[in-house]
This record gives sequence, structure tokens and C-alpha cells, in this order.
Amino acid sequence: MPETRPAPVPVTAPAATTPPTATPPTTAPLPAAPPPTREVWFAAWPVVALFILSNAAMPLYAVWQRQLGFRSGTLTLVYAAYVAGLLGALLVAGVAADRLGRKPVLVPALLLGIVACLLYATAPSVAVLVVARLLTGVATGAAVSAGMAAVTDLAAGRRTGPLLASAAMVLGAGIGPVLAGVLSETVPAPTVTVFVVEAALLVTALAVVARMPLPPRRAGAGASGPSGSWVRLPAVPRDNRRHLALGLAAFAPGISATAFVLSLGPSLLSGLLGTTNRALAGGLALAMFLAATGVQFALGRRAVRTVLLTAGGATVSAGLAMVAAVHTGTLPPLIAAVILAGAGQGAGQLGGLTLLSREVPATRRAEANAALNAGGYVLAGALPVADGYLSDAIGLPSAATTFGLAVAALAAAGAVLVAVRGGDAR
Repeated sequence: MPETRPAPVPVTAPAATTPPTATPPTTAPLPAAPPPTREVWFAAWPVVALFILSNAAMPLYAVWQRQLGFRSGTLTLVYAAYVAGLLGALLVAGVAADRLGRKPVLVPALLLGIVACLLYATAPSVAVLVVARLLTGVATGAAVSAGMAAVTDLAAGRRTGPLLASAAMVLGAGIGPVLAGVLSETVPAPTVTVFVVEAALLVTALAVVARMPLPPRRAGAGASGPSGSWVRLPAVPRDNRRHLALGLAAFAPGISATAFVLSLGPSLLSGLLGTTNRALAGGLALAMFLAATGVQFALGRRAVRTVLLTAGGATVSAGLAMVAAVHTGTLPPLIAAVILAGAGQGAGQLGGLTLLSREVPATRRAEANAALNAGGYVLAGALPVADGYLSDAIGLPSAATTFGLAVAALAAAGAVLVAVRGGDAR
């Protein structure tokens, strides 16, 4: 069979073409560089300023008690109004900060703080004092949720974020009593002067918030999207509940110990030393919060589990030292109790915040901070108030002994929980 060959394909000269225009390759936009570290430090100032307000009243309780004539039970009730306001704010501030952004929550909080300063400076009755403390709690609750989240947002994953957010809280809480104590001993009209100075600090914090380089929130960002409830108990995603429990196990007993020192510490100091010097009471509070700040920087690079266990050990020791101070009637155990209580709160707060900022999605971070603080402040509000009324019934020494043992037991139980369930908290 003869071979069939394909017909030849005619070859044509290539047509003249225009050389193609070079197209630059398309690349994804580079992620925005994180703000410089100085912006993270600036962002911590509103938290510091609001926490100065939170404890500025502490050395002045004795002045109001003398002027308005109320007992220890009423005194702890005034303190509890602050806790009630804070917890109320935490029901909405965390969700609002995650949905609307940090600034729309921080600005009203600072304005409320200025109103509280006006009420403190003019308080003619216990009722006005309670309202001032309530507004202080609301403002502080917003700082806990939105302010601390703003610091960690600007840190953009850097380890300095949780450390600075936590340190800002305890540093402000420590500056407040000593500032108020010194001013109240050295200037006339202490209940007016202290809060004029604090109002000025809050105005500077407003200026800092106005210039914060925070990104705008995306529509629908935050917990449960735009259709979820705005007012609710702050919570964390199901996968993060164990992380929250570990943080609370260390943080709640520690902040309860410091709450006792802030509410009834001056009365205990007066009973042990027979002194009503407000600067000394403020100095003890400053020592407590300096210990809280110092332990955070000392433990900043340690494993979270180590930080939480340190918190438990410090708080157990604080409770036992408080009992020793009451039964020996001497100052050294009281100083030890104050410093150890500060270390317990500081380490517990740092461990809890670090764990949550590492594990919880950014869109739930403010609410997670609110959940940690809400759990801590529930205990911190209940125990000192109960102890205040107990001291009216059985005397301050016996009530302080009961409180010290209760806090030590709770802290020990929390440390056991961390030791057993916190193996992966690195």
C-alpha cells in the first residue's frame, strides 16, 4: 500500500508586531508596619490616669468618715459601689470596644471620670460619695476593657503589650493613694485639691486618646457580629474557657487581698500603730502596687504557668502575713502582707492577660479582658464588704484574721488548679 504523506503546510512570513508592553508584576500590599514602641507607652497613659482616680479616694476615707459620720460597714459599702460600677461597665464595655473601637469607649469613660472628680470634691453626703465611686467604677471598667485592649492592639503581638497594659493598671492604682495622701497632708481642702489635680490628669489622657493611631473597626467585627447582645456577661470563646479559669484562679485571690488593703488597711494601720497619717496609708498602698509593677517586669519573660504559680504563692503568703500582723500587733508583718498582696495581684494579672492575649482572637480581646477582670472584681468586692460588716460585729482583728485565712485558702486552691491543668500555659 503506497505511503500517504500529509500535504505540506504553507509557511507565511510572520506579521510585523508591536513588542508587548512590559506589565509590572502584581504584588499583595505590604502589611502596615506596627506603630513605634513609644505609641504603645503613650496608649498606657489613659489606663494609668483612670486607675489613679480609682484609688485616689483611699487616704481620704478617714476624712469623709469623720466629716460625714459613718462606720466601717458603710465604708466598705462605699468601696463596693466602685466595684458595682466597674462590673456594670464590664457587661457592655468589652463588647462595645470590640464592635465600635477602643476610642468610642475610652472618651466617654474619661469624661465620666472628670464628673466623678467634681462629685468627690463637693460631696455633702454619703449618697453623693457612693455615686462618685459608682461613676469611678464605670470609668475604670471601660479602661480595663478598651484601654488595655488598645495597648495590646498597638503592640501588635509584641510581648510588651500585655506587660505594659497590666503594669499601667497597677502603677496607676499605686500612684493614686500616695498622690492623694501627700496632697491631703500638705495642702488645704484636701478633698478638693486632690480631685482638681486628678481632673487635670484625665484631660491630658483625653488628648492622648485623640491621637492614638488605632485602625478603624470593620463592620460587624467583634463578638457575635452586629446582631448579638450589647449588654451581657463578658465571656470568651469555648476553646478559651480553660485559659480564663487559669487566669482567674491566680488573679481573683490576689486582687481580693489588695482590695482589703485599700478598703480597711488604713483602719488596720490605725489600730496597730495608733496613727491616722494619710501619707503613711498612701505610702503602704504605693508599696503594694510598686511590688505589683516590679513583679510583672521581673516575670515578663517567664512561662505563664510560672507566673500564675508565683501569684498563688505570693497571695497565700500575704494572707498568712496579715494574720501574723493582727496577732503580733507589729508593723513588719503588715508591710510584708501589703507587699506580698501586691505581688500576688500583679503576677496573677500579668499571667491572665498574657494567656488571653495569646490565645483569644483579636476580635474578642476586649471582652476577654473584661471577663478576667469581672471575675476578679466579683470576689474583690464581696470579700472586703463582708469583712467590713464582720468587723463591726466581732471587731477588726478577728475579721481581718478570717479574711486572711480565707484568701490564703482560695489562693492555694487556685495554685493547685494551675499546677494540675496549666501544663500547656507556656
